[in-house]
Amino acid sequence: MSCSNLTMWVSSKPSLADTSSLSFRSSVSPFQLPSPNSAINNNPSRSPSVTPIHCGLRELRDRIESVKSTQKITEAMKLVAAAKVRRAQEAVVNGRPFSETLVEVLYNINEQLQTEDIDVPLTKVRPVKKVALVVITGDRGLCGGFNNNILKKAERRIAELKDLALDYTIISVGKKGNSYFLRRPNIPVDKFLQGGNLPTAKEAQTIADDVFSLFVSEEVDKVELLYTKFVSLVKSDPVIHTLLPLSPKGEICDLNGNCVDAAEDEFFRLTTKEGKLTVERDVVRTKTVDFSPILQFEQDPAQILDALLPLYLNSQVLRALQESLASELAARMSAMSNATDNASELKKSLSMKYNRQRQAKITGEILEIVAGADALV
Repeated sequence: MSCSNLTMWVSSKPSLADTSSLSFRSSVSPFQLPSPNSAINNNPSRSPSVTPIHCGLRELRDRIESVKSTQKITEAMKLVAAAKVRRAQEAVVNGRPFSETLVEVLYNINEQLQTEDIDVPLTKVRPVKKVALVVITGDRGLCGGFNNNILKKAERRIAELKDLALDYTIISVGKKGNSYFLRRPNIPVDKFLQGGNLPTAKEAQTIADDVFSLFVSEEVDKVELLYTKFVSLVKSDPVIHTLLPLSPKGEICDLNGNCVDAAEDEFFRLTTKEGKLTVERDVVRTKTVDFSPILQFEQDPAQILDALLPLYLNSQVLRALQESLASELAARMSAMSNATDNASELKKSLSMKYNRQRQAKITGEILEIVAGADALV
């Protein structure tokens, strides 16, 4: 009799002292063991059954090794992102004071020059017929919902502009955003731009030049930045930031006088408090630098604005790129940390399953040997 064709049938409640209650018949492969319920069956009238368990030890070993390799990769990516996010966070924190102060100074200068007869294109508010959306995404994935969140934000803003019967165009920055809009030919895109591992003033200047040409040529009447604002290592928020025009009124309207600003506009929602210009952001109001009402400019006011406005554009775009990069790295660090933890849990579960099946196989082989010896007696 071949040992490979032996099967064990177990009675409902076999006695440990009485070995005669075990009988063996041939018809099942050695990888099949009795069902656990067959040994503990409260209904004696039911016949015992055998539930096959496919071992697949080689497949389990291969899968455990694969999970270990994946865990090493995710752990390394988490450490790399953690090292990079610290530098990116420092760049964001160090750049915010200059960027915000520059905006406040420009507002005050612009407010002082309202009575002057000067023509500065970037401060000219005209009825909005077309809006340019600068959408900043990442170049890579494996960062949770970072790219999806900003793209969904852009889709919602596009839907709002459609409801207002306004035209729009997209300036896409980042490989993920480029591939997203390339797959959607119904969305008009003015330009596709590649992001970098570390935002520089040169990259920001490229975007600022394109925005400047669109606005000055009156191809668009309003420019908005859509990027992910860095809050902390565990939180980042997609925001909309009105870039142009630089309006002290704090509200940009269309041909019918309807406000076209986003409800959650990050900047430029200005109010006056006690006769002074303030910038309202969320529920925090930041006072601007006080200027004397009798302030006189040594240079021509137009020259001052012509010198400051390009710097303003560059600084705001650079800040958005830095915030987006810091948010992406923080999201990647969090995602890779979760992936590493999940890989550890999966490896533990697979190892336990592998050990159980290996023990079951050994037990089955022992039972086959015993059955073969009893059959020969």
